[in-house]
Amino acid sequence: MLRIGKVLYPTDFSRCAGHALPYTLHLAETYRAELHLLHALVLHEADPGNLSHRLPDMEELYLALEEHADAQLKGAIEAHGRAGFTIKSAQVRAISAAGAILDYATENEIDLVVMGTHGRRGLRRLLLGSVAEEVVRLAPCPVLTVPEREDRASPSQIERIVVPVDFSVHAKLALAYAVQLSDAYGAQLHLLHVVDEVIYPDFYPPVIPSGGSITDELRDQSLQRMKTLLSGFEGTDAAVHVRAGRAAPEIADFAQDRDADLIVIASHGLTGISHVLLGSVTEQLVRRAPCPVFTVKGFGRKLNEV
Repeated sequence: MLRIGKVLYPTDFSRCAGHALPYTLHLAETYRAELHLLHALVLHEADPGNLSHRLPDMEELYLALEEHADAQLKGAIEAHGRAGFTIKSAQVRAISAAGAILDYATENEIDLVVMGTHGRRGLRRLLLGSVAEEVVRLAPCPVLTVPEREDRASPSQIERIVVPVDFSVHAKLALAYAVQLSDAYGAQLHLLHVVDEVIYPDFYPPVIPSGGSITDELRDQSLQRMKTLLSGFEGTDAAVHVRAGRAAPEIADFAQDRDADLIVIASHGLTGISHVLLGSVTEQLVRRAPCPVFTVKGFGRKLNEV
């Protein structure tokens, strides 16, 4: 069983954050974990439309926001304070929400961060960025992101778990977590390997057939490797699948097709120029996924001894 002693729930009191709250409470209650509620007070001084530029006293604005946030945090504690687990609340001033979450998680030795994601794409994401993606990439512990959607699934009913596999050591770590979650919920595991389809110029003969197809030999090899990977987890039964295409969209589409309740994936934690050049399948998936994404790390705090 996973060991979760402290769960961090960052909130800006938005509807998006609210979608992650049921999962937070369920995990805290299931694992009798200490629940930390965190609100970051972030004022963007470079934004000419920000209310702070119309007030003569920045400290006055901070105090007003802190009072409002404190009332909402106390309301959350009163609503769920008798659930059988400890609840702590904190609000911090910061230059960025992601930075505040990451610092708090590190300083308080948080085991799991649970947060909502807006799933922004295109120009809006380019301009606004994503707090969830930065936390997923840099958090010193696993992160569960919950997408904002109308049909709220029950956090206690996880029946199908998808595990993307690229045969790296990171993928093996993700599978180890998925196996334990599968045992805890009695869920069916689906292992998925995506053969990344390379786009060639028209005049250059492709190695892999275009149109989302792959050779039978490559498919058979991928299926066999997944079965071999599974053999390292005695008594674990799972369906194995192979698709061709771009990894993040294919994983999201597969999860949608299978009506998945959870995706478990590993993050390489790329930073700096490596992240700029290579990007991250995990971060793209967090934006696209139709269900919660449980991201595990090859570094930082572990929830088990894998």
